[in-house]
Amino acid sequence: MAEPDPQPSKWTRRRILKTGFFSGLGLLATGVGYSLAEACWIEVVEQKVAVPGLPDEFSGLRVAFLSDIHHGPYTGLSYVKKIVERALAAKPDLILLGGDYVHRDEKYIAPCFNELAALKAPLGVFGVLGNHDHWENAALTRSEMKSAGIGDLTNAGVWLMRGAARLRVGGVGDLWCDEQDLDAALGDATGASIVLSHNPDFAESVTDPRVGLVLSGHTHGGQVVLPPFGAPFVPSRYGQKYLRGLVQAPKTLVYVTRGLGTITPPTRFCCRPELTILTAVGASRPHSPV
Repeated sequence: MAEPDPQPSKWTRRRILKTGFFSGLGLLATGVGYSLAEACWIEVVEQKVAVPGLPDEFSGLRVAFLSDIHHGPYTGLSYVKKIVERALAAKPDLILLGGDYVHRDEKYIAPCFNELAALKAPLGVFGVLGNHDHWENAALTRSEMKSAGIGDLTNAGVWLMRGAARLRVGGVGDLWCDEQDLDAALGDATGASIVLSHNPDFAESVTDPRVGLVLSGHTHGGQVVLPPFGAPFVPSRYGQKYLRGLVQAPKTLVYVTRGLGTITPPTRFCCRPELTILTAVGASRPHSPV
């Protein structure tokens, strides 16, 4: 009897290996394609936040919070325009911007603020700078903010008025690249205040009881999250603590948005870009320290 031909068996193994290789490449390509698509898939997050000492007149205040837009080589003007449209569609009473408007080059600053100039709200539009704004050109960023009608709250504050009631909204400089003058941000406030700080790590040092809420970005929610392990990289001294959402700092509450843009690599995974709509309500007592 003739020996069986081994060639078909060899060919079968080769086909299996080849199929597995190309299947792996296909899965990788699908994953990369999805992560690129997710980077533009904005999620509007509605969040109710209890602010200690909030005047009754401001209960129900709707705040649109936008941060980390990062207009640049990966985030085009059409996407910035889409952000503006989605923010206006939410009909907020107030719009606050958390910094990091551009990425990689100062040439993106003016075009970005040309689009952001369309942001309007009954109680105004205000913002602070982030580390990328300092790296690219802080002076130009401030100039373009002013031209766009966006108030700069860097180590400064404003009073919002409803009838005889007032609410302090202030901001501090970026934790990595600037100074933080909380006293200047709060002014003569005696009650509830909302403070903008691009970097949420700043909240760890806040002890002033007048700070009812800090709004921050910077961490991008990790940008890439691997369930159930979390984000491999978070630009914070406190690891995953200030990754995203409502976080209890030692003496105040912080809301950390996942942000709207990306930096290198220009992908997101299990971490959609976030446009935040906060509804402020009163709190019966201050937040307990952790």
